Amino acid sequence: MNLPQTGPVEVDGQYINIQDMPGAVKACMDKVSNGEGFTFLTLNLDHLVKRRTDADFRSAYARATFVSADGQPVVELANRAGASLVRTAGSDLVVPLCKAAEAGGAPVFFFGTNAEALALASRRLFDLCPKLVIAGMEAPPMGFDPVGEDANAAAERIARSGARLCFVALPTLKQVQFMDRFSPLHPTLGFIGVGAALDFIAGTQARAPKIVQRYGLEWFWRFAASPRAMFRRYLDCGLLYLKLRLGPRQEA
Repeated sequence: MNLPQTGPVEVDGQYINIQDMPGAVKACMDKVSNGEGFTFLTLNLDHLVKRRTDADFRSAYARATFVSADGQPVVELANRAGASLVRTAGSDLVVPLCKAAEAGGAPVFFFGTNAEALALASRRLFDLCPKLVIAGMEAPPMGFDPVGEDANAAAERIARSGARLCFVALPTLKQVQFMDRFSPLHPTLGFIGVGAALDFIAGTQARAPKIVQRYGLEWFWRFAASPRAMFRRYLDCGLLYLKLRLGPRQEA
């Protein structure tokens, strides 16, 4: 019988090297303590689908420093391969990492979403982490090109702010492109992809109730809210999950 492994595991060719939330926080803060930058991506089924069809997206994931399992289906697939993972979602990373940054005196930067959400989220985070140093916040304009001149300028501003951790809250493809493009150019910055996390903290976007999250049904919550918009995405995700779940068991 395969024993649960604590090292990296692969799901559909993509490694996952973060086991749980405490491991995520430690990995990030170890990098901060050593003056090193990193990228942190959170793998879900939609990302697995994109990896299969988008070579640039797949390459960016291959270069990521840290990858966690975001979504119960990915956790199940990884654990079926012999791992012992706990779901570590981008939506849950902000608060524990901000608390660790507060304790370690590491300034943070929030990049993405919109000005209202940034303002509300920062106030909420100050309530939770009163000594947190927020080096800056910036909401990119509509039509933002994550690898264009505006992105170059934004990354320079983030680096000049003195931030050590940058929470990136952009749509998936833009988020991954931005982090992958600018992490090598700013090697003391840690870029963490958090998607809608700042909107959830701000209260400008509703997240699934805790009981829905506990049973891994956030996808159904989102589908019920926007069935037309989400139908194709979840069809593709469901088909890939079944293919991987019913395929040969991977060796640990």
